[in-house]
Amino acid sequence: MVLAAKVFVVKEERNLPLLASKLKDFKLEQEMRIEGDTFNLLSEITDLDISKESLQGTFSFDTVFQVNQHGKSVSMVRTYEAPFAFDLFGNNLFLSIFDKKSRANNIANEMSKALFMSLGQIVEGRIAPETLKRFHEENFEMTKILFFDDIDLPNISKLSLYGEGLGTTNLYNEYLTHGKIWYAVVKSQKYGYVVGVTRNCVVTVFSRTELPDFKGYVKNEILPLIS
Repeated sequence: MVLAAKVFVVKEERNLPLLASKLKDFKLEQEMRIEGDTFNLLSEITDLDISKESLQGTFSFDTVFQVNQHGKSVSMVRTYEAPFAFDLFGNNLFLSIFDKKSRANNIANEMSKALFMSLGQIVEGRIAPETLKRFHEENFEMTKILFFDDIDLPNISKLSLYGEGLGTTNLYNEYLTHGKIWYAVVKSQKYGYVVGVTRNCVVTVFSRTELPDFKGYVKNEILPLIS
């Protein structure tokens, strides 16, 4: 099972007990009408657990989707559950949301509004190009895929490399002269996972693992990379 996460940075606030007190009663109800049917959608936070340097929980939310029933499109409600973790690391407070990028972005915005009454207080984490380059080169022989962006060649927006030992190829050095590494798929020496990492902190693990282990990987290997 592929697991995904996206890491965000919480601006200014570092008081975990205060954040926990604001989130423990979070519940948002929304009424939606689709083709004459009314749906009551619920978003809430459960399973809060706080320690000295971490605050974890689950953000659940309802969405309406369409299914085919005997040739007719029928609206149904589905509940998604996304585990999350606030982690103090160095001088920063990070929020890791363990879900696909688009849903993680929406959850981060909802948390920003719940905690700070506005958007913009929880922002994307960013890994500097030179840091992602160093991260990949520390796993030099284990890099599987590289994407480059910010390309200076006319009419080319992205370049990519697939294979084994990519960092030792002439093309790798040539592409570095024309762009920056945006996405790298590497095998972690410590954990043995094959993991994809982007500069805006989307992390995908392609190896078989359990969520608690993936959380540990993100905390120990990804948070130190973020600017």
